[in-house]
Amino acid sequence: MDNRPPLPPFTLETATEKVHLAENAWNSKDTITVANAYTVDCQWRNRTEIFSGREKIIEFLTRKWQKELDYQLKKELWCFSGNRIAVTFRYEWHDDSEQWHRSYGNELWEFADSGLMQRRIASINDKPISASKREFY
Repeated sequence: MDNRPPLPPFTLETATEKVHLAENAWNSKDTITVANAYTVDCQWRNRTEIFSGREKIIEFLTRKWQKELDYQLKKELWCFSGNRIAVTFRYEWHDDSEQWHRSYGNELWEFADSGLMQRRIASINDKPISASKREFY
């Protein structure tokens, strides 16, 4: 297993860096880059989907970014301790009918000693918005 710095236990500086790196990776919309930040057996909960494994993460992200077009994300560190980080986030996207949405949520992250995420729990709510209400461009 490759190391993915910064490694736990986290400090304010390293937790903030981990959040920033995750934000950049997700905004790339590169499923392989994102999936490689997780252990091969990572446990995920995302809305109503619960699954584990890097291959399932790739399948999930592929479906996600086929539906959520022009996706743009902002993550913020909420708190951290040891090998865990809590994040709040919001992102904007539109569907194939050009309806824009702003999605809000929280994530709980748990990391292996290698710095790869071994558990991700996400709670997310979506709000339809008009294109004129977008915050991210």
